[in-house]
Amino acid sequence: MSDQRTIHGTVYVLEDNIDTDQIIPAQYLSLVPTIPEEYCKLGSYALAGLPEGATPFIEEGRIPSPYSIIVAGRNFGCGSSREHAPICLGASGVKAVVAESYARIFFRNAVATGEVYPLESTDRLCAILQTGETVDIHVEEARLVRESTGEEFVLQPLGAVAPVIEAGGIFGYARATGMISADGASS
Repeated sequence: MSDQRTIHGTVYVLEDNIDTDQIIPAQYLSLVPTIPEEYCKLGSYALAGLPEGATPFIEEGRIPSPYSIIVAGRNFGCGSSREHAPICLGASGVKAVVAESYARIFFRNAVATGEVYPLESTDRLCAILQTGETVDIHVEEARLVRESTGEEFVLQPLGAVAPVIEAGGIFGYARATGMISADGASS
């Protein structure tokens, strides 16, 4: 990344093993993210599969979500391979997910779509932060700063996937680097 990227936002905290059915329930997978109206509708169902009683992630009929950063525990995005999972989070207004670890397929889909930054924490932030807190994520410096206290937490650097996310995903990156032409044909 050529310039400093800072994400400022309100946190939504989740625990371990948040699966793709919780991120976007199967009944919404017929929505086509490349159709603008359906992309927005997809965002309105983000985290609709969380158990009843969970803090609402989306206020009914209100996009974007008031939460632009998800903080979670281990194995975020486990379950079925669902490209819709990171897309629905991005469509809901999420800019980054900070988890202790990811299911490999969610991480790959997040990078491939360029919808959200999948950042890994070295601390168990889901036990430290609370839903509704405000943080700054300094992507290039790989650190998260808790606004209320100024505490800083180390994140794992994104490394070689950062430019892919910055380009808007694998196709944007391929176009930007000349791997494919702007019309999608191979160079």
